Amino acid sequence: MSQDPILITGVAGFIGFSLARRLLENGRAVVGVDSVNSYYDPALKEARLAVLQQLNNFTFHRLDLADRPLTEALFHDGDFGPVVHLAAQAGVRYSLQNPHAYLEANVAGFLNILEGCRHRQTAHLVYASSSSVYGANTQLPFSVHHNVDHPMSLYAATKKANELMAHAYSHLYGLPATGLRFFTVYGPWGRPDMAIYIFAKAIAEGQPIRLFNYGRVRRDFTYVDDVVEAVERLVGLPPTKTNAAPDAEPDPAKSSVAPWRIYNIGNNAAVEVSHVVALLEKELGREAKVELVPMQPGDISETRADVDDLVRDVGFRPGTPIEEGVRRFAAWYRDFHGKD
Repeated sequence: MSQDPILITGVAGFIGFSLARRLLENGRAVVGVDSVNSYYDPALKEARLAVLQQLNNFTFHRLDLADRPLTEALFHDGDFGPVVHLAAQAGVRYSLQNPHAYLEANVAGFLNILEGCRHRQTAHLVYASSSSVYGANTQLPFSVHHNVDHPMSLYAATKKANELMAHAYSHLYGLPATGLRFFTVYGPWGRPDMAIYIFAKAIAEGQPIRLFNYGRVRRDFTYVDDVVEAVERLVGLPPTKTNAAPDAEPDPAKSSVAPWRIYNIGNNAAVEVSHVVALLEKELGREAKVELVPMQPGDISETRADVDDLVRDVGFRPGTPIEEGVRRFAAWYRDFHGKD
């Protein structure tokens, strides 16, 4: 793998921070970009940045990737090689209240990244997609070879759009691009809008927890260190095109005419959220107040990742047990928030 610095967008976010810290601790230079917006508490993002800024070989740019001139300048003047694009407007439920934020960040921002990579002739673009693209698909486990044409939220639609946009640039300009469908990532320094963090805060503060689908939602919870390991391996594995003729019915996960691939990054195990609540109760030493409510619009009842392609290509299968992951998260939560 080239030892050029790696550009990580969304570096103050959960996965971006975790990946950057791993790379920096391993001696790799990182150029980080983040707008540090207020979708959730910017203080947590600033705390993550403070950790990174204590490490050697970290350069940070505070900018909004939807700002075309600033993003063009970043790619024109910056010193970096591969690009890991993790910046996005996240959240399924927030897309119901603020849809325009998703167009600006996830579509316009991603187009600026693609243009920057094209003009710079970037050797490999790795970008975040989402398990949400599987939408109305009910065939489990979710496979990258399944059709994903029926999104159930605007957030999912923008992530599917990212995959299509990346394919177009791979086909037209030979840009090696790898999309990663993340499955419910959790762990220390996690996002406050994600289920495990929400549950922990509610338990610690004695507030009620709303369990959708009357507590029967099941998710493929994926520990952040497993995600970082997979991403780090994939950065050094840019896809290549072949000389084969286009298929009459192309595989949704790959193309024979463009250097483009898609991978699931998941734990390959669905866990009921009520079990996660029970684990947090044990780790935090307090009982949860649970409210059972109907399914939220735009959500799906179960996710589970087929990761066979990931295992085949990089020799790694995410597998941190939920019990261990929740224990580590709860320990960080107590320490970060000063909870006994």
